[in-house]
Amino acid sequence: MEDVTFKFEELTVYKKAIEFINDAYNVSKTFPKSEIYGLTSQFLRASNSIALNITEGSGDTNLQFSRFLKIALGSVKECVVCLTIAKNQQYITLEKNSELRIKLVELSKMITGLKKYLNQKTNS
Repeated sequence: MEDVTFKFEELTVYKKAIEFINDAYNVSKTFPKSEIYGLTSQFLRASNSIALNITEGSGDTNLQFSRFLKIALGSVKECVVCLTIAKNQQYITLEKNSELRIKLVELSKMITGLKKYLNQKTNS
């Protein structure tokens, strides 16, 4: 049986968001059990939200897609705060924090670029 691919799955930004979700799940396994309903839950929800909002907006109008990308950017920022908390509480190393922040910067730039592109298409 052949794999069925949706159009949004071809977007590089979507693929990067999925990669980050995998990273978030892997790193959150190192958080203490006492954080399962706190930091772990928030970090996983925020990381999932990036890809979910890219997906949800992708089949809509440029204006709507841009709105969903704005929400995805907010989720990127939430992930940054979660990483800062994890680093400050010594749940992750400085190296892991830097590695994941670099990925979030890349995601942020890609989302912002796509948002600008959509806005230009809408306004032209």
